[in-house]
Amino acid sequence: LLQLIDSSLSKYIELEMEFDWIVVGGGSAGCVVASRLSEVPTERVLLIEAGRDENILTDIPLLVSYVLATDYNWNYKTQSSNSACLSMNSRRCKWSRGKALGGTSVVNYMVYNRGFPQDYDLWAKLGNPGWSFQDVLPYFLKAENINIPALSGAKHFGKGGPINVEHPKWRTPLADAFLESAKALNYSVGDTDELTTNGMTYVFTNILNGARQSSNKAYLRPNRNRQNLKIEIQAKALKIIIDPVKKFAKAVEYLKEGKVFRVRARKEIILSAGSVNTPQLLMLSGIGPKRHLMQHGIKVISDLAGVGQNLQDHVSMAGLAFLINETISIIDERLFRLDYFVDYVLRGTGPYTLPGGSEAVGFAETKYNKVKGHPDIELVFGAGGLTGDIGNSLRISLNLNATVCQSIYGPYEGRDAFSIVPILLKPYSRGQIKLASEDPMVYPKLYHNYYKDERDLKTMVQGIRQAIQLGLGKGFQKYGSHLLSMPVAGCQDLQLDSDEYWACIARHFTTNLQHIVGTAKMGPDNDRLSVVDSRLKVKTISNLRVIDGSIMPVIPAGHTHAIIVMIGEKGADMIKQDW
Repeated sequence: LLQLIDSSLSKYIELEMEFDWIVVGGGSAGCVVASRLSEVPTERVLLIEAGRDENILTDIPLLVSYVLATDYNWNYKTQSSNSACLSMNSRRCKWSRGKALGGTSVVNYMVYNRGFPQDYDLWAKLGNPGWSFQDVLPYFLKAENINIPALSGAKHFGKGGPINVEHPKWRTPLADAFLESAKALNYSVGDTDELTTNGMTYVFTNILNGARQSSNKAYLRPNRNRQNLKIEIQAKALKIIIDPVKKFAKAVEYLKEGKVFRVRARKEIILSAGSVNTPQLLMLSGIGPKRHLMQHGIKVISDLAGVGQNLQDHVSMAGLAFLINETISIIDERLFRLDYFVDYVLRGTGPYTLPGGSEAVGFAETKYNKVKGHPDIELVFGAGGLTGDIGNSLRISLNLNATVCQSIYGPYEGRDAFSIVPILLKPYSRGQIKLASEDPMVYPKLYHNYYKDERDLKTMVQGIRQAIQLGLGKGFQKYGSHLLSMPVAGCQDLQLDSDEYWACIARHFTTNLQHIVGTAKMGPDNDRLSVVDSRLKVKTISNLRVIDGSIMPVIPAGHTHAIIVMIGEKGADMIKQDW
């Protein structure tokens, strides 16, 4: 595979074999970094992305589960497990990661949430100066254009940034019912500028004029004509070339159209390949756990034990379905109506603007939460469920076993229902990523380790109970809401509605939010698992940084897209400051 550049293709990158900055990965962070670095017209920037550009399908917010079935998704699957993902095919959970210019912001559910101040203050407390909430807030503000009337004068939200943040312009009556139930249960309800408030609100999204607004659309497309910015798409990075004696990163090798190219960096190489591909690239380049690299015949340049370790994710349970007696939910067969299409095309409104069907979110605390005001559970309300997944796009995107799905939801196919998904915000369990081969085209081995720490399972059970309480609450009573039973093999012998029963269900219906982070963690020198320092420089290697979600030492209690954009903004500023 690895070969010299074919002379017949040398003109393809004529006179552009060297750049000031090479950004590897055009995802949520990489688009930000490339855009910001190329603001300096004398600095030449190359962005390398394995995927292709977006199309009309990726634009439509409601069709997320269909997009996930395309080659815009890397379609990773975790290693088989005996403790989680038990009702998934081969007991393997699917990890959807964006393979596109825009990365996972092209295939996610477009929810915009920044986490809580305590998340970033913890990062700083762990030995990462410059990463407290007050340090990162300016970069959230820089990125945002808050377009929510109730927050028009909010001091804690940005105005005029590249990323539009708004509520969907269309909703079902069920969204209001969700908030009504929340209010009756004494949750805080509505938009607020308070930074530490638990509560429920209509979902905040990255949607502009009814269409998904990825990092690509927000940061790259307006600047694609910059003469100093070159973007290579459908170009798979193979390895970073590092001087083994002086230990500095000097070049990147990538595969495009069957040929291998090598490009040199005059200043720095920035890895923004994401929490799966970044640790894989580091290890393929000789940076990682010594023994593991040697097992694959890779020459060790830097023995960094933390590469691929510290993996964290927001595990969820997407199996709850609440049946209702009115035709007001989102069902596949109702989507293909002419009036919906006209609404979307002409006015940028209608049900197609709902981000995967999600309408509202809430943050809550269980009895196990240790820090008041810093929630341990999120609840996402969706105006549909697996009963309405007639095309099986949602089931397939979850890798849910067809027989299991049919036994639970099949008898109710086409029935109106809604869902509430509990999400574990502050997991104790840690997973890891290992190489499966020294061949860069072979996917790495992904170990999620969900529920390895029993505390996570106990918190999830409490989250399930809170979701059920909301789903049967005051706002939904007028629709005759009732919970669909879940006869799952392996759980049927347990007492219905007991903690043990719901723990069993959580182990079977193990889902996630595409929030894998932490696999090249930021930390001080005395943290043996840290990979980068607080300036995001890879330890022991000069001219090499990591700027993406893999640097998070601890996953925040919020959706990661906004956070990764912030990391991109701050990381780009750091580079400019250091040079």
